[in-house]
Amino acid sequence: MKNLNYLLIGLMLITFSIASFGQEGTYTLVIHGGAGNIARENISEEREKEYHDKLNEALAAGEAILAEGGNSLDAVEAAVRILEDSPLFNAGKGAVFNYEGKNELDASIMCGNTMDAGAVAGVTTIRNPISGARKVMENSPHVMLTGKGAEQFCYDQGMDIVDPSYFFDQRRWEQYRNFLRRRQERGALEDNPSLGTVGAVALDMQGNLAAATSTGGMTGKRFGRIGDSPVIGAGTYARNGAGAVSATGHGEFFIKHVVAYDIIAQMLYLDRSIDEAAMLLIHEVLGEMEVNGGVIAVDKDGNISMPFNTTGMFRGYVKSTGETGVMIFE
Repeated sequence: MKNLNYLLIGLMLITFSIASFGQEGTYTLVIHGGAGNIARENISEEREKEYHDKLNEALAAGEAILAEGGNSLDAVEAAVRILEDSPLFNAGKGAVFNYEGKNELDASIMCGNTMDAGAVAGVTTIRNPISGARKVMENSPHVMLTGKGAEQFCYDQGMDIVDPSYFFDQRRWEQYRNFLRRRQERGALEDNPSLGTVGAVALDMQGNLAAATSTGGMTGKRFGRIGDSPVIGAGTYARNGAGAVSATGHGEFFIKHVVAYDIIAQMLYLDRSIDEAAMLLIHEVLGEMEVNGGVIAVDKDGNISMPFNTTGMFRGYVKSTGETGVMIFE
């Protein structure tokens, strides 16, 4: 009888261990490359394949870290760096031009475990702004550094600093020139600027959440404009036990409505699911005001949400279960 009790206890411990491992041993990564009014007829099959390939590359970079038991911060940074280095997306190498014909970049990152966060804004020489944001988070007492101060800090940190010409892209330059022509023809103070951002959210095997967002802002932006991407709570937010969010869209409205934080707050205080909260913000709160954009989000259990109210959003996800997907349109 005594031996039988020991056997039962042993089986219970094994069962508990397996259950615990199953819970802690799962991971999820979600990425986006911006939302906007993307027309199918304006994207060739070849260009669409390029988008799919680059999104898959970013997912692979982040998943390689998560699958080895690495942390969510490393995963979101790795995924976003891939997107920053590609001229396909409005961040890093593919950033749009401001009104003066320059590239000004913003980025932020947040750790859901410690609630630490870092951001850089209005930078012109940091090759990978998302890594600059992480340096600010981990190696300074601040949350956000801007302009020359951020660039000097990142230089002192030994980061990869480049000449501003590195960010020049001919396709973006033509978009900028078309923006100026349309504005002159219509005599409007502002045109309908292109939107775009890149971002990633992740849950690692230890249950830690992280979020990261990077952007070149709006075509033709003026007066040192900074959008929601480097603003914690607006474009980026992560909190263990709840979820992580990265946003893309018209930044002024995302700041005013504290979109990323509001999604998490609904989960914490109204007991809504990640999908219910994200859908409400994008389709009802912002949709009713005709504000364009979308978000990607993951909760503490690996559930994801990727709502947008435009014609398309470059997005993808991968889970430890093997479930994966890359999409552009609805």
